[in-house]
Amino acid sequence: MKLRILILLSAVALFSTLLIGTISWSANPDKCEDAGGFLILKNQSYALCATANCFNYNQLAYCKCDVLRGDSISEPFDFGINQNICTLNQDGRKNGYRASTFSYPEDVASPGGNSALYTCPGEANKNRFINNGYPARGTYSQCDGGICFTSTRGKSFPGFPKRLRRNEIMCSCPYSTSCENLSESPTGYQISGDYNGQCSVDECSKCNNGALSESDCSLPNPILLIANGDDIPVGAPAGTPEILSCLLLGSGNVPNTNSCVCQCESVDANGICTNWAVFDESPLSAVCN
Repeated sequence: MKLRILILLSAVALFSTLLIGTISWSANPDKCEDAGGFLILKNQSYALCATANCFNYNQLAYCKCDVLRGDSISEPFDFGINQNICTLNQDGRKNGYRASTFSYPEDVASPGGNSALYTCPGEANKNRFINNGYPARGTYSQCDGGICFTSTRGKSFPGFPKRLRRNEIMCSCPYSTSCENLSESPTGYQISGDYNGQCSVDECSKCNNGALSESDCSLPNPILLIANGDDIPVGAPAGTPEILSCLLLGSGNVPNTNSCVCQCESVDANGICTNWAVFDESPLSAVCN
């Protein structure tokens, strides 16, 4: 009987020690730094999905992202007691997952980058370079805070013909559509696309991926209209990559960027663009306040 009591007390003491240690470790100030409403994850392994390709399945995007290590930035995504994106990513180190956060994607840097940020226009900038333009009605994958599965590194995954490399990981990301007021930005949204010294108008067609008409938006769940297997590009409200890069790297440290602005010249009866034009504003310098 005494032995059983001692074992029970030892177990309670061990659990208490682990719980206290976990709370203390999760709140490690050296790993998380506040940055104007965002959190900087200090020197952690993370997934960068900014220029990823994605595969739609059952109303979620599964995106092939890069595994990096260093400083990154994200919305806090607070939950529980003193838990957020930073503690979640730390917890995932030994539990088979990682978080998708943001750092400046080097392949959009100018000069030399083989990708660019393409702006899909909103109401405020639909006429930036043309008259009588139209806003994009596409959908994009919102990967900040997405959960990524380390078991997928180096493995095959539906929608991708080749195995992932060891430095690639699959992340699950929700969608932002033109139907959701919180997702809409007056200046549209930005996605990545190919850049070979000049902008490609073909890349602007991605602003139609997952496009939803106003009548589609009246349905209870319009995302059901996005077909399994569709490629919905990773994106963010226009200007977000610049803001996050400034917060993470500091003024004067953000590289110039390959930047392309898509403009819609005509639409069909559903308001979906039928003719895109593109304008190159590369190299674009970040303006950090």
